[in-house]
Amino acid sequence: MKILLVEDNRALSQWLARTLRAGQYTVECSYDGNDADQLLLTETYDLAILDLALPGLDGREVLRRLRGRHNPMPVLILTAFGGTQDRVDGLDIGADDYMAKPFEVPELEARIRALLRRANQAKNPVLTCGSLAYDSNSRIFTVAGAPLALTPREHAVLELLLVKSGKTVSKQTLANSLFAVDEEVNPDAIEVYVHRVRKKLEGGDAVIVTLRGLGYLLKPRYEV
Repeated sequence: MKILLVEDNRALSQWLARTLRAGQYTVECSYDGNDADQLLLTETYDLAILDLALPGLDGREVLRRLRGRHNPMPVLILTAFGGTQDRVDGLDIGADDYMAKPFEVPELEARIRALLRRANQAKNPVLTCGSLAYDSNSRIFTVAGAPLALTPREHAVLELLLVKSGKTVSKQTLANSLFAVDEEVNPDAIEVYVHRVRKKLEGGDAVIVTLRGLGYLLKPRYEV
């Protein structure tokens, strides 16, 4: 899952980005409102964490523009403005959740998980495909009950395929989920990661099917 973190305090941004990446999220950082607005206009994210007091465009305006483009992506406001009216205003202009600084990381991570489940219409925190299971709270994959060892990029590939289980996921969608805008992407990189994940799933009955020219599909082996 790819998160856009919009926070002008670089020390806080870098610390929080490292924390979220350790939780197997792909994180892209933006430090001002104009940059964030442009990224939200041109790139695809699963969730945004948005400060309000930003240089350039104010965070509220960033959010108004996002919703004005009818983009339903979940947005969690994370700000020093913690008053009741601040919360009301933030939610009224389109935020899905609101947290005041200082904050506790476990609560922030729990709110992120809840927003992502809601966005993907998954009320159950455990997603399954055959013997493959994914606990979105612990962010651990298992095959027939045994933990599945994955690198961060492999984890991102399998998570997206499982969230979209039964639906085709294009190579470009996978690339958008795995890499930040400023990262150079080898055209063959997605195929390499999919191949590695496919090998690691061989002990179970969930398989990744390649649909030529369309992308990849995760489904139970007995449906292939």
